[in-house]
Amino acid sequence: MGRHSRVDELRAQMKSAGGDVSGRHKRTAWSLPVFATVASFAFVAVILAPPSVSSAAAASGVEFGSIEAPAFADVRAAQPRVAQSVTVAGAAVSVAGRDAFSITDPVVVPPPVVVVEEASASAAPAAGTPDPGSAQAIAQGILASMGMGDDQYSCLVALWNRESGWNVYAFNESSGAYGIPQSLPGDKMASAGADWATNPATQISWGLSYITSRYATPCGAWEHSEINGWY
Repeated sequence: MGRHSRVDELRAQMKSAGGDVSGRHKRTAWSLPVFATVASFAFVAVILAPPSVSSAAAASGVEFGSIEAPAFADVRAAQPRVAQSVTVAGAAVSVAGRDAFSITDPVVVPPPVVVVEEASASAAPAAGTPDPGSAQAIAQGILASMGMGDDQYSCLVALWNRESGWNVYAFNESSGAYGIPQSLPGDKMASAGADWATNPATQISWGLSYITSRYATPCGAWEHSEINGWY
């Protein structure tokens, strides 16, 4: 017997017994209400259920791996925070702690101060001890009576070596200056004595009077001469 003949025979038997031979699925009367009730409970459960840890972390932008266990956090809080620092002469000092990092101002070590002593412009070579009775010996004696020492004597020797070479008769034809101090004109020395043209003591006395009135000391006159070429 063929397959279709068997199927037709079964349908004929079911139909004669009053069964449904249309081929469609026939639901029971209680299945639809039960399904609707289960679906409603499931929907409400989804709405009321709290979000998972991973979902909350994703929504807040916090990674789950950054959350520390409470016990470990308490241990860290109880420990003192010790900063680490390194100081190097002439370099920046870095201070690094557990939770912060900062750079302080550089520690500047000033270079050693080198003091260079400059020779004074008023200094003159030491003149030494003059020959007794010479014009320089007379000048040294007058300076000593004025309270001036060997330093001023050395400046005076250097000054008048430049002007006249300590020649009582020295005469400058271009300017008319005369004598040891090169007075201009020469007869100005007459205020110190009538023998101004021949006496070294008179010329020296006048010359020292001129120097103290203009430059205070022979070293002051020597310094001016060094700078300007004249006094």
